[in-house]
Amino acid sequence: MPVQARDISCQMRYNLKGWSLFYQTARGNGVVTCDNGQSLRVSIETKGGGLTIGKSEITNGRGRFAGVRDIRDVLGAYATADVHAGVVKSSAAQVLVKGNVTLALAGTGRGWDLGIAFGKFVIKAD
Repeated sequence: MPVQARDISCQMRYNLKGWSLFYQTARGNGVVTCDNGQSLRVSIETKGGGLTIGKSEITNGRGRFAGVRDIRDVLGAYATADVHAGVVKSSAAQVLVKGNVTLALAGTGRGWDLGIAFGKFVIKAD
């Protein structure tokens, strides 16, 4: 009987800073750790467009991955859709999808923003 790989539990701690004026962009970094002992430093980039304006920063954000068999499964571009409004301190929660892998993000930050944005959330190995 063939041995089947099991899903592993992975999470990410990250920081992200960005701005938007019809075009949304943000950059950051983080560390992904998994319950099988693997860890990976990553860079994060978000890009998108829509009816949006603002400036924001998330520090010590958290993400949880599902559908991961190897830590490298977390790398790549995830689809995003956003509706947001916040002033000074704001919270964000979002679920992103890339094939069979999902990423649930949560974070608290500072800044101001208002709008609707569509785009992608890209994770690359550092």
